[in-house]
Amino acid sequence: MNLGLHYKNQDHIFDEKEVNGVPFLSYPMLEETGIVNHGFSTRLGGVSKGCWATMNISTTRGDDPEDVRENQRRIAGAIGVQPEDMTFTNQTHTTNVAVVKAGDKGKRFQETDGMITDVPGICLVTFYADCVPLYFVDPVKKAIGLSHSGWRGTVGKIGKVTIELMQKTYGSDPEDIIAAIGPSICRDCYEVSGDVIQQFRENFDEAYWPELFYKKENGKYQLDLWRANERIFTEAGIREDHIAVTNVCTHCNPDILFSHRTTGDKRGNVSAFLALEQMTTRGV
Repeated sequence: MNLGLHYKNQDHIFDEKEVNGVPFLSYPMLEETGIVNHGFSTRLGGVSKGCWATMNISTTRGDDPEDVRENQRRIAGAIGVQPEDMTFTNQTHTTNVAVVKAGDKGKRFQETDGMITDVPGICLVTFYADCVPLYFVDPVKKAIGLSHSGWRGTVGKIGKVTIELMQKTYGSDPEDIIAAIGPSICRDCYEVSGDVIQQFRENFDEAYWPELFYKKENGKYQLDLWRANERIFTEAGIREDHIAVTNVCTHCNPDILFSHRTTGDKRGNVSAFLALEQMTTRGV
C-alpha cells in the first residue's frame, strides 16, 4: 500500500502494511528475526473522532474509552496479537524500565517508560506523538524490549538502560540484539533551547556534538534524537548493522501520524507494539 508518507531518504527501513483496513508500519529487520509480532500504528483506520481521529490508541488523551478499546482491538487484529494481551506504560519521561512477567498481562506500569519481557504473547505497547520509540529483539535468548525516549529519556540513555536490563535479566548479548529507532521528530523539525543542549553536552562525548546538534542565528538549536539514540545503541554494544534508524518524521507527516509539535495537546497518540510470538519455533 501507499500511505503517502514523506520519507527523509530512500532507505528501505519500513514496510507499509494494511490488514482489514488498518494500516501500520513494520520493520523488515525485526520481521526477519522470525520470533515477533510488531508494528507502529498510524492515525488511520480507527473509529475515534475530532482531534483524536481516527486511530488513537491511548486512554489518557480524553478520547472516548469505547473508541479507544475498538481501536486497540483493530490494531491488535492487524498486527496479530490479542487486545487483552496488551501491556502498557504510563510514560512520564523517566528512564524506568519494567520487567514484564506472565502475571502482568494487561497491566499499565506507572512512572515507567520502558518494558522488557521473555513471555510469549504479551504485547508491549508504548505511546508517541514526536518522541522516539526504541525496539529491541534478542533472537538468541528470545527476549524483547520497547522503550519511549523523548529528549529527557535520550539524555538519560534509556536505550542503554533497557539493553543492560535485558543483559541482567535474560543474559542477552548486545551483539545479538536487533534494534530499531521508530518514527519520531527529525532534526530539521526539532528546535530546542540551550538548556536542553547543555544536558546533551554533559552526557555525550564532545566528538559527537557536531552530529547531534547545531546552533542557529536565533540562539536555538536543532537536535537529532535519531542519531543520539543510535550512538547510545552502539555504545551499549549493539552492532551497527543490527540497527534500523527511522527515516519517517512525525512532524513532517501530521495527517498520518500524531505530532505534539503540530497540534499541541489536542491530539491522540500513535503506538509501538512488540510481542514474542506464541510459537517461537516458527520455521523449525
